[in-house]
Amino acid sequence: MELKLIDDNGQTKSTIAASDALFGREYNEPLVHQLVTAFQANARQGTRAQKGRSEVAKSTRKPWRQKGTGRARAGMASSPLWRGGGKIFPASPEENFTHKINRKMYRAGICTILSQLVREDRLAVVDQIALDSPKTKVLAGKIKGMGYDRVLIITDNLDDNLYLSSRNLPNALVLEVTEADPVSLIRFPKVVLTVGAVKKLEEVLA
Repeated sequence: MELKLIDDNGQTKSTIAASDALFGREYNEPLVHQLVTAFQANARQGTRAQKGRSEVAKSTRKPWRQKGTGRARAGMASSPLWRGGGKIFPASPEENFTHKINRKMYRAGICTILSQLVREDRLAVVDQIALDSPKTKVLAGKIKGMGYDRVLIITDNLDDNLYLSSRNLPNALVLEVTEADPVSLIRFPKVVLTVGAVKKLEEVLA
């Protein structure tokens, strides 16, 4: 598998050899769907909660007598049938949303996404992205020079200058190899890897 190596102007200057197991895998849509769903579910805090009929601030007095009024029977104002009453099956803050993904499935899913990015011409490789000082304007100029509007940059070593320069860019995200996640890989229309990141991905996933 050959990946295109681009320069600072976004022009292809050469190619580099990469692992077929990492960048040449067939697309497996059910696996990618399961991987993305599990990643988003595991990110949920699960802190939302609702009140049941025993928790709402309502009086427990019977609103009216049982018979003789012509109205429906009512026991207390906290009934779920009444406006402002408690929920029948309230959401609990202790609910667990986590999905289990095996390590082999996760690695195969990431490889599938990277392979699809190569097929769709959404992935490119650069030698390195280094900044002398933390300047957002400089990094924005580099990204614009490559011809990208929204881009995910994955590097083997995220130094402070690169990290600080990318924090205020809404259309760019810089991650280390170990922090790359399936949602970010899919969300951005362009993904740029450094040469060191390609080698590190091959060590971790291939």
